[in-house]
Amino acid sequence: MKADMRERRLGRTMTEGVIWKQLLAFFLPIFFGALFQQLYYITDAIIVGRFAGKEAFGAVDATGNLIKLPLNFFLGISAGASVIISQFYGARDDKKVSLAVQMTAVLTLISGIILSVLGVLLSPAILNAMQTPQDVLPHALDYTRIFFSGMLFSLIYNMGAGVLRAVGDSRRPFHYLIVSCAANVVLDLLFVAVLDWKAAGAAIATVLSQLISAVLVVLSLVRTRGAYRLVLKKLSIDCPMMGDILKTGFPIGIQSSLYPIANIIVQSAINEFGTDAVAAWGVCGKLDFMIWMVMDALNIAISTFVAQNYGARRLDRVRSGVRSCTVMALASIVPLSLLLFIFAEPLGYLFIQDDQVITLSTHLMRWFMTPFYFTYIGGEVLSGAIRGTGESFRPMILTLICSCALRIVWIFTVVPQSRTLDTVIACFPVTWIVTSLAFLVYYKKGNWLKLKDEQI
Repeated sequence: MKADMRERRLGRTMTEGVIWKQLLAFFLPIFFGALFQQLYYITDAIIVGRFAGKEAFGAVDATGNLIKLPLNFFLGISAGASVIISQFYGARDDKKVSLAVQMTAVLTLISGIILSVLGVLLSPAILNAMQTPQDVLPHALDYTRIFFSGMLFSLIYNMGAGVLRAVGDSRRPFHYLIVSCAANVVLDLLFVAVLDWKAAGAAIATVLSQLISAVLVVLSLVRTRGAYRLVLKKLSIDCPMMGDILKTGFPIGIQSSLYPIANIIVQSAINEFGTDAVAAWGVCGKLDFMIWMVMDALNIAISTFVAQNYGARRLDRVRSGVRSCTVMALASIVPLSLLLFIFAEPLGYLFIQDDQVITLSTHLMRWFMTPFYFTYIGGEVLSGAIRGTGESFRPMILTLICSCALRIVWIFTVVPQSRTLDTVIACFPVTWIVTSLAFLVYYKKGNWLKLKDEQI
Protein backbone atom coordinates (compact mmCIF):
# COMPACT_ATOMS: atom_id res chain seq x y z
CA MET A 1 0.00 0.00 0.00
CA LYS A 2 2.80 2.44 0.90
CA ALA A 3 4.60 1.64 -2.35
CA ASP A 4 1.44 2.30 -4.37
CA MET A 5 0.93 5.63 -2.64
CA ARG A 6 4.54 6.59 -3.32
CA GLU A 7 4.14 5.81 -7.03
CA ARG A 8 1.04 8.00 -7.21
CA ARG A 9 2.93 10.85 -5.56
CA LEU A 10 5.84 10.51 -7.97
CA GLY A 11 3.50 10.64 -10.95
CA ARG A 12 1.51 13.79 -11.66
CA THR A 13 -1.84 14.18 -13.39
CA MET A 14 -2.05 17.56 -15.11
CA THR A 15 -5.73 17.44 -16.03
CA GLU A 16 -6.89 19.50 -13.05
CA GLY A 17 -5.53 22.18 -10.78
CA VAL A 18 -3.76 25.55 -11.26
CA ILE A 19 -2.11 25.41 -14.68
CA TRP A 20 0.93 27.63 -14.15
CA LYS A 21 1.79 25.90 -10.89
CA GLN A 22 1.61 22.49 -12.55
CA LEU A 23 3.77 23.62 -15.45
CA LEU A 24 6.32 25.19 -13.13
CA ALA A 25 6.48 22.15 -10.82
CA PHE A 26 6.97 19.88 -13.84
CA PHE A 27 9.35 22.26 -15.63
CA LEU A 28 11.86 22.82 -12.83
CA PRO A 29 13.13 19.23 -12.45
CA ILE A 30 13.31 18.89 -16.25
CA PHE A 31 15.28 22.10 -16.51
CA PHE A 32 17.72 21.23 -13.76
CA GLY A 33 18.01 17.71 -15.13
CA ALA A 34 18.81 19.09 -18.58
CA LEU A 35 21.24 21.49 -16.93
CA PHE A 36 23.14 18.66 -15.30
CA GLN A 37 23.03 16.65 -18.54
CA GLN A 38 24.51 19.61 -20.39
CA LEU A 39 27.21 19.73 -17.75
CA TYR A 40 28.52 16.53 -19.31
CA TYR A 41 29.57 18.62 -22.29
CA ILE A 42 30.42 21.81 -20.36
CA THR A 43 32.74 19.83 -18.09
CA ASP A 44 34.36 18.22 -21.13
CA ALA A 45 34.86 21.65 -22.68
CA ILE A 46 36.34 23.34 -19.61
CA ILE A 47 38.72 20.52 -18.73
CA VAL A 48 39.71 19.81 -22.34
CA GLY A 49 40.15 23.52 -23.08
CA ARG A 50 42.29 24.07 -19.99
CA PHE A 51 44.40 20.90 -20.10
CA ALA A 52 44.45 19.73 -23.73
CA GLY A 53 44.52 22.92 -25.84
CA LYS A 54 42.26 24.58 -28.36
CA GLU A 55 42.62 21.80 -30.97
CA ALA A 56 41.07 19.24 -28.62
CA PHE A 57 38.55 21.84 -27.43
CA GLY A 58 37.51 22.53 -31.01
CA ALA A 59 37.22 18.78 -31.61
CA VAL A 60 34.70 18.33 -28.80
CA ASP A 61 32.55 21.15 -30.17
CA ALA A 62 32.97 20.42 -33.88
CA THR A 63 31.63 16.89 -33.34
CA GLY A 64 28.51 18.11 -31.55
CA ASN A 65 26.21 18.23 -34.56
CA LEU A 66 27.49 14.90 -35.86
CA ILE A 67 26.62 13.27 -32.53
CA LYS A 68 23.28 15.07 -32.30
CA LEU A 69 22.17 13.84 -35.73
CA PRO A 70 21.32 10.23 -34.78
CA LEU A 71 20.72 11.05 -31.12
CA ASN A 72 18.11 13.69 -31.93
CA PHE A 73 16.33 11.32 -34.29
CA PHE A 74 15.97 8.76 -31.51
CA LEU A 75 14.93 11.43 -29.04
CA GLY A 76 12.19 12.36 -31.48
CA ILE A 77 10.94 8.77 -31.52
CA SER A 78 11.15 8.76 -27.73
CA ALA A 79 9.18 12.02 -27.60
CA GLY A 80 6.49 10.40 -29.74
CA ALA A 81 6.34 7.49 -27.30
CA SER A 82 6.05 9.93 -24.41
CA VAL A 83 3.10 11.65 -26.09
CA ILE A 84 1.34 8.31 -26.57
CA ILE A 85 2.04 7.24 -22.97
CA SER A 86 0.89 10.64 -21.63
CA GLN A 87 -2.37 10.41 -23.54
CA PHE A 88 -3.09 6.91 -22.25
CA TYR A 89 -2.08 7.99 -18.75
CA GLY A 90 -4.40 11.00 -18.91
CA ALA A 91 -7.19 8.68 -20.08
CA ARG A 92 -6.32 6.25 -17.22
CA ASP A 93 -5.85 3.33 -19.64
CA ASP A 94 -3.28 1.30 -17.64
CA LYS A 95 -3.16 -1.60 -20.09
CA LYS A 96 -2.12 0.58 -23.01
CA VAL A 97 0.32 2.52 -20.84
CA SER A 98 2.10 -0.76 -20.04
CA LEU A 99 2.06 -1.91 -23.65
CA ALA A 100 3.51 1.40 -24.85
CA VAL A 101 6.31 1.24 -22.27
CA GLN A 102 7.40 -2.27 -23.32
CA MET A 103 7.32 -1.30 -27.01
CA THR A 104 9.37 1.83 -26.33
CA ALA A 105 12.04 -0.26 -24.60
CA VAL A 106 12.27 -2.61 -27.59
CA LEU A 107 12.66 0.30 -30.01
CA THR A 108 15.39 1.72 -27.78
CA LEU A 109 17.47 -1.46 -27.84
CA ILE A 110 17.17 -1.83 -31.60
CA SER A 111 17.97 1.83 -32.23
CA GLY A 112 20.96 1.84 -29.88
CA ILE A 113 22.67 -1.08 -31.56
CA ILE A 114 22.10 0.26 -35.08
CA LEU A 115 23.22 3.82 -34.28
CA SER A 116 26.37 2.67 -32.48
CA VAL A 117 27.52 0.55 -35.41
CA LEU A 118 26.76 3.17 -38.05
CA GLY A 119 28.32 5.97 -36.00
CA VAL A 120 31.63 4.17 -35.51
CA LEU A 121 31.86 3.19 -39.18
CA LEU A 122 30.82 6.49 -40.76
CA SER A 123 32.51 9.03 -38.46
CA PRO A 124 35.75 9.39 -40.49
CA ALA A 125 33.95 10.06 -43.77
CA ILE A 126 31.52 12.55 -42.24
CA LEU A 127 34.19 14.50 -40.35
CA ASN A 128 36.24 14.82 -43.54
CA ALA A 129 33.16 15.91 -45.47
CA MET A 130 32.59 18.61 -42.82
CA GLN A 131 36.07 20.01 -43.65
CA THR A 132 37.21 19.57 -40.07
CA PRO A 133 40.61 21.31 -39.71
CA GLN A 134 43.50 18.83 -39.88
CA ASP A 135 44.87 19.77 -36.47
CA VAL A 136 41.41 19.09 -34.97
CA LEU A 137 40.55 15.93 -36.95
CA PRO A 138 42.42 13.25 -34.89
CA HIS A 139 40.87 14.46 -31.65
CA ALA A 140 37.42 14.73 -33.25
CA LEU A 141 37.62 11.18 -34.60
CA ASP A 142 38.60 9.75 -31.22
CA TYR A 143 35.77 11.59 -29.51
CA THR A 144 33.01 10.58 -31.94
CA ARG A 145 33.96 6.91 -32.19
CA ILE A 146 34.08 6.46 -28.43
CA PHE A 147 30.85 8.39 -27.94
CA PHE A 148 29.02 6.32 -30.57
CA SER A 149 30.33 3.10 -29.04
CA GLY A 150 28.44 3.91 -25.85
CA MET A 151 25.43 5.63 -27.40
CA LEU A 152 23.08 2.85 -26.27
CA PHE A 153 23.49 4.02 -22.67
CA SER A 154 22.38 7.53 -23.59
CA LEU A 155 19.36 6.18 -25.46
CA ILE A 156 18.35 3.96 -22.55
CA TYR A 157 18.48 6.83 -20.10
CA ASN A 158 16.48 9.13 -22.37
CA MET A 159 13.91 6.40 -22.98
CA GLY A 160 13.45 5.82 -19.26
CA ALA A 161 13.35 9.53 -18.49
CA GLY A 162 10.75 10.01 -21.23
CA VAL A 163 8.53 7.32 -19.70
CA LEU A 164 8.78 8.84 -16.24
CA ARG A 165 8.05 12.33 -17.50
CA ALA A 166 5.10 11.07 -19.52
CA VAL A 167 3.38 10.09 -16.28
CA GLY A 168 4.29 13.38 -14.63
CA ASP A 169 7.45 12.30 -12.78
CA SER A 170 10.23 14.73 -13.65
CA ARG A 171 12.08 14.40 -10.33
CA ARG A 172 13.72 10.99 -10.58
CA PRO A 173 15.39 11.68 -13.97
CA PHE A 174 16.80 14.84 -12.37
CA HIS A 175 18.18 12.92 -9.39
CA TYR A 176 19.84 10.33 -11.63
CA LEU A 177 21.55 13.04 -13.68
CA ILE A 178 23.00 14.62 -10.56
CA VAL A 179 24.71 11.32 -9.78
CA SER A 180 25.98 10.75 -13.31
CA CYS A 181 27.16 14.35 -13.70
CA ALA A 182 29.20 14.11 -10.50
CA ALA A 183 30.78 10.93 -11.85
CA ASN A 184 31.51 12.70 -15.13
CA VAL A 185 33.43 15.50 -13.39
CA VAL A 186 35.59 13.06 -11.46
CA LEU A 187 36.27 10.88 -14.51
CA ASP A 188 37.03 13.92 -16.70
CA LEU A 189 39.65 15.14 -14.27
CA LEU A 190 41.16 11.66 -14.07
CA PHE A 191 41.24 10.87 -17.80
CA VAL A 192 42.08 14.33 -19.18
CA ALA A 193 43.86 16.34 -16.48
CA VAL A 194 45.77 13.44 -14.86
CA LEU A 195 46.18 10.79 -17.58
CA ASP A 196 46.29 13.31 -20.47
CA TRP A 197 43.96 11.29 -22.75
CA LYS A 198 42.72 14.56 -24.29
CA ALA A 199 39.39 14.42 -26.21
CA ALA A 200 39.29 10.61 -26.01
CA GLY A 201 39.42 10.81 -22.22
CA ALA A 202 36.47 13.23 -22.20
CA ALA A 203 34.47 10.85 -24.38
CA ILE A 204 35.21 7.86 -22.15
CA ALA A 205 34.18 9.84 -19.07
CA THR A 206 30.90 10.83 -20.72
CA VAL A 207 30.07 7.28 -21.82
CA LEU A 208 30.73 5.83 -18.36
CA SER A 209 28.62 8.56 -16.77
CA GLN A 210 25.76 7.83 -19.13
CA LEU A 211 26.03 4.15 -18.23
CA ILE A 212 25.39 5.08 -14.60
CA SER A 213 22.28 7.12 -15.46
CA ALA A 214 20.99 4.31 -17.71
CA VAL A 215 21.31 1.73 -14.93
CA LEU A 216 19.53 3.98 -12.45
CA VAL A 217 16.57 4.74 -14.69
CA VAL A 218 16.11 1.11 -15.71
CA LEU A 219 16.11 0.00 -12.08
CA SER A 220 13.42 2.58 -11.27
CA LEU A 221 11.19 1.33 -14.10
CA VAL A 222 11.71 -2.33 -13.23
CA ARG A 223 10.95 -1.81 -9.55
CA THR A 224 7.93 0.47 -9.88
CA ARG A 225 4.46 -0.91 -9.18
CA GLY A 226 2.77 1.60 -11.47
CA ALA A 227 1.24 0.89 -14.89
CA TYR A 228 4.46 2.14 -16.49
CA ARG A 229 6.54 -0.68 -15.03
CA LEU A 230 9.20 -2.14 -17.32
CA VAL A 231 8.72 -5.92 -17.43
CA LEU A 232 11.71 -7.49 -19.17
CA LYS A 233 9.86 -10.77 -19.80
CA LYS A 234 7.14 -8.89 -21.69
CA LEU A 235 9.49 -7.17 -24.14
CA SER A 236 8.17 -7.93 -27.59
CA ILE A 237 7.11 -6.18 -30.76
CA ASP A 238 3.47 -5.11 -30.88
CA CYS A 239 2.85 -3.85 -34.40
CA PRO A 240 -0.23 -1.66 -33.72
CA MET A 241 1.45 0.06 -30.77
CA MET A 242 4.71 0.44 -32.68
CA GLY A 243 2.71 2.01 -35.49
CA ASP A 244 1.13 4.52 -33.11
CA ILE A 245 4.51 5.43 -31.61
CA LEU A 246 6.23 5.80 -34.97
CA LYS A 247 3.33 7.74 -36.46
CA THR A 248 3.81 10.40 -33.81
CA GLY A 249 7.53 9.97 -33.16
CA PHE A 250 8.95 9.59 -36.67
CA PRO A 251 8.09 13.14 -37.81
CA ILE A 252 9.45 14.48 -34.50
CA GLY A 253 12.62 12.46 -35.08
CA ILE A 254 12.98 13.80 -38.60
CA GLN A 255 12.39 17.33 -37.34
CA SER A 256 14.93 16.89 -34.54
CA SER A 257 17.47 15.50 -37.01
CA LEU A 258 17.01 18.30 -39.48
CA TYR A 259 18.59 20.80 -37.11
CA PRO A 260 21.89 18.90 -36.85
CA ILE A 261 21.91 18.30 -40.61
CA ALA A 262 21.47 22.01 -41.29
CA ASN A 263 23.94 22.88 -38.54
CA ILE A 264 26.53 20.46 -39.95
CA ILE A 265 26.40 22.49 -43.16
CA VAL A 266 26.69 25.70 -41.15
CA GLN A 267 29.56 24.19 -39.14
CA SER A 268 31.31 23.29 -42.39
CA ALA A 269 31.09 26.94 -43.43
CA ILE A 270 32.47 28.02 -40.04
CA ASN A 271 35.32 25.49 -40.34
CA GLU A 272 36.57 27.27 -43.45
CA PHE A 273 37.58 30.24 -41.26
CA GLY A 274 40.08 28.14 -39.28
CA THR A 275 40.64 26.84 -35.77
CA ASP A 276 40.04 30.18 -34.02
CA ALA A 277 36.59 30.48 -35.61
CA VAL A 278 35.76 26.88 -34.70
CA ALA A 279 36.84 27.45 -31.10
CA ALA A 280 35.03 30.82 -30.86
CA TRP A 281 31.78 29.29 -32.09
CA GLY A 282 32.35 26.48 -29.61
CA VAL A 283 32.59 29.04 -26.80
CA CYS A 284 29.29 30.59 -27.93
CA GLY A 285 27.68 27.18 -27.76
CA LYS A 286 28.88 26.71 -24.20
CA LEU A 287 27.77 30.18 -23.09
CA ASP A 288 24.18 29.98 -24.30
CA PHE A 289 23.44 26.45 -23.18
CA MET A 290 21.18 27.83 -20.45
CA ILE A 291 18.91 29.36 -23.09
CA TRP A 292 18.40 26.02 -24.81
CA MET A 293 17.94 24.21 -21.51
CA VAL A 294 15.05 26.50 -20.62
CA MET A 295 13.42 26.16 -24.02
CA ASP A 296 13.83 22.39 -24.21
CA ALA A 297 12.39 21.95 -20.72
CA LEU A 298 9.41 24.17 -21.51
CA ASN A 299 8.87 22.30 -24.77
CA ILE A 300 8.69 18.99 -22.88
CA ALA A 301 6.50 20.49 -20.16
CA ILE A 302 3.90 21.95 -22.52
CA SER A 303 3.90 18.83 -24.70
CA THR A 304 3.26 16.58 -21.68
CA PHE A 305 0.63 18.98 -20.32
CA VAL A 306 -1.24 19.10 -23.62
CA ALA A 307 -0.95 15.34 -24.15
CA GLN A 308 -2.45 14.48 -20.77
CA ASN A 309 -5.27 16.98 -21.15
CA TYR A 310 -5.93 15.83 -24.70
CA GLY A 311 -6.13 12.23 -23.51
CA ALA A 312 -8.53 13.31 -20.75
CA ARG A 313 -10.52 15.45 -23.22
CA ARG A 314 -9.76 18.62 -21.26
CA LEU A 315 -9.20 20.76 -24.35
CA ASP A 316 -10.30 23.86 -22.46
CA ARG A 317 -6.99 23.76 -20.58
CA VAL A 318 -4.77 23.50 -23.65
CA ARG A 319 -4.69 27.14 -24.82
CA SER A 320 -4.50 28.39 -21.24
CA GLY A 321 -1.46 26.17 -20.77
CA VAL A 322 0.18 27.60 -23.89
CA ARG A 323 -0.31 31.17 -22.66
CA SER A 324 1.15 30.32 -19.26
CA CYS A 325 4.11 28.55 -20.84
CA THR A 326 4.84 31.51 -23.15
CA VAL A 327 4.91 33.91 -20.19
CA MET A 328 7.27 31.58 -18.34
CA ALA A 329 9.54 31.46 -21.39
CA LEU A 330 9.75 35.25 -21.73
CA ALA A 331 10.34 35.68 -18.00
CA SER A 332 13.31 33.31 -18.28
CA ILE A 333 14.88 34.09 -21.65
CA VAL A 334 14.95 37.91 -21.50
CA PRO A 335 17.02 38.24 -18.28
CA LEU A 336 19.30 35.36 -19.30
CA SER A 337 19.96 37.06 -22.63
CA LEU A 338 20.85 40.31 -20.86
CA LEU A 339 23.28 38.55 -18.54
CA LEU A 340 24.99 36.80 -21.45
CA PHE A 341 25.29 40.08 -23.33
CA ILE A 342 27.00 41.75 -20.39
CA PHE A 343 29.25 38.90 -19.24
CA ALA A 344 30.06 37.15 -22.55
CA GLU A 345 33.77 38.01 -22.37
CA PRO A 346 34.64 37.01 -18.78
CA LEU A 347 32.51 33.86 -19.05
CA GLY A 348 34.33 32.90 -22.22
CA TYR A 349 37.63 32.74 -20.36
CA LEU A 350 36.20 29.93 -18.23
CA PHE A 351 36.52 27.67 -21.25
CA ILE A 352 39.71 28.71 -22.99
CA GLN A 353 42.59 31.10 -22.33
CA ASP A 354 43.02 32.55 -25.82
CA ASP A 355 42.45 36.29 -26.35
CA GLN A 356 41.74 36.05 -30.08
CA VAL A 357 39.16 33.32 -29.60
CA ILE A 358 37.42 35.16 -26.76
CA THR A 359 37.33 38.47 -28.66
CA LEU A 360 35.66 36.72 -31.59
CA SER A 361 33.18 34.77 -29.45
CA THR A 362 32.19 37.94 -27.55
CA HIS A 363 31.53 39.73 -30.84
CA LEU A 364 29.30 36.92 -32.07
CA MET A 365 27.36 36.70 -28.80
CA ARG A 366 26.68 40.44 -28.53
CA TRP A 367 25.73 41.12 -32.14
CA PHE A 368 24.11 37.95 -33.44
CA MET A 369 22.89 35.82 -30.54
CA THR A 370 21.77 37.50 -27.30
CA PRO A 371 19.54 40.19 -28.90
CA PHE A 372 17.51 37.51 -30.69
CA TYR A 373 17.11 34.56 -28.31
CA PHE A 374 13.57 35.63 -27.39
CA THR A 375 12.48 35.14 -31.01
CA TYR A 376 13.05 31.40 -30.59
CA ILE A 377 10.24 31.07 -28.04
CA GLY A 378 7.32 30.85 -30.44
CA GLY A 379 8.70 27.90 -32.36
CA GLU A 380 9.46 25.87 -29.24
CA VAL A 381 6.35 26.47 -27.12
CA LEU A 382 3.84 26.26 -29.96
CA SER A 383 5.42 23.24 -31.62
CA GLY A 384 5.47 21.42 -28.28
CA ALA A 385 1.80 22.16 -27.71
CA ILE A 386 0.80 21.01 -31.18
CA ARG A 387 2.81 17.79 -30.86
CA GLY A 388 1.09 17.07 -27.57
CA THR A 389 -2.11 16.40 -29.50
CA GLY A 390 -0.31 13.79 -31.59
CA GLU A 391 0.00 16.14 -34.58
CA SER A 392 3.67 15.93 -35.48
CA PHE A 393 3.70 16.00 -39.30
CA ARG A 394 2.88 19.67 -39.84
CA PRO A 395 5.37 20.89 -37.21
CA MET A 396 7.99 18.83 -39.04
CA ILE A 397 7.14 20.53 -42.35
CA LEU A 398 7.23 24.01 -40.83
CA THR A 399 10.60 23.30 -39.23
CA LEU A 400 11.96 21.82 -42.45
CA ILE A 401 11.03 24.84 -44.54
CA CYS A 402 11.41 27.78 -42.18
CA SER A 403 14.45 26.75 -40.18
CA CYS A 404 16.54 23.95 -41.65
CA ALA A 405 16.04 24.53 -45.37
CA LEU A 406 16.36 28.28 -44.93
CA ARG A 407 19.72 27.87 -43.17
CA ILE A 408 21.02 25.73 -46.00
CA VAL A 409 19.75 28.18 -48.61
CA TRP A 410 21.40 31.01 -46.66
CA ILE A 411 24.78 29.26 -46.64
CA PHE A 412 24.71 28.58 -50.39
CA THR A 413 23.19 31.86 -51.59
CA VAL A 414 23.80 34.69 -49.11
CA VAL A 415 27.21 33.67 -47.73
CA PRO A 416 28.94 33.56 -51.16
CA GLN A 417 27.92 37.20 -51.63
CA SER A 418 29.65 38.18 -48.39
CA ARG A 419 32.02 35.46 -47.28
CA THR A 420 32.51 36.44 -43.64
CA LEU A 421 31.93 34.63 -40.35
CA ASP A 422 29.32 37.25 -39.42
CA THR A 423 27.28 36.41 -42.51
CA VAL A 424 27.38 32.72 -41.67
CA ILE A 425 26.24 33.21 -38.07
CA ALA A 426 23.44 35.59 -39.12
CA CYS A 427 21.49 32.61 -40.44
CA PHE A 428 20.53 31.68 -36.87
CA PRO A 429 18.53 34.78 -35.81
CA VAL A 430 16.96 34.98 -39.26
CA THR A 431 15.62 31.42 -39.09
CA TRP A 432 14.48 31.77 -35.46
CA ILE A 433 12.29 34.73 -36.42
CA VAL A 434 10.84 33.07 -39.52
CA THR A 435 10.11 29.79 -37.73
CA SER A 436 8.37 31.41 -34.78
CA LEU A 437 6.19 33.53 -37.07
CA ALA A 438 5.21 30.46 -39.08
CA PHE A 439 4.22 28.51 -35.96
CA LEU A 440 2.28 31.49 -34.63
CA VAL A 441 0.25 31.72 -37.83
CA TYR A 442 -0.47 27.98 -37.82
CA TYR A 443 -1.37 28.03 -34.11
CA LYS A 444 -3.83 30.89 -34.63
CA LYS A 445 -5.25 29.98 -38.04
CA GLY A 446 -4.77 26.21 -38.28
CA ASN A 447 -7.37 23.66 -37.19
CA TRP A 448 -4.95 21.37 -35.35
CA LEU A 449 -6.92 21.35 -32.10
CA LYS A 450 -10.36 21.27 -33.73
CA LEU A 451 -9.43 18.29 -35.91
CA LYS A 452 -8.14 16.41 -32.90
CA ASP A 453 -11.30 17.19 -30.97
CA GLU A 454 -13.39 15.66 -33.72
CA GLN A 455 -11.25 12.51 -33.74
CA ILE A 456 -11.52 11.81 -30.00
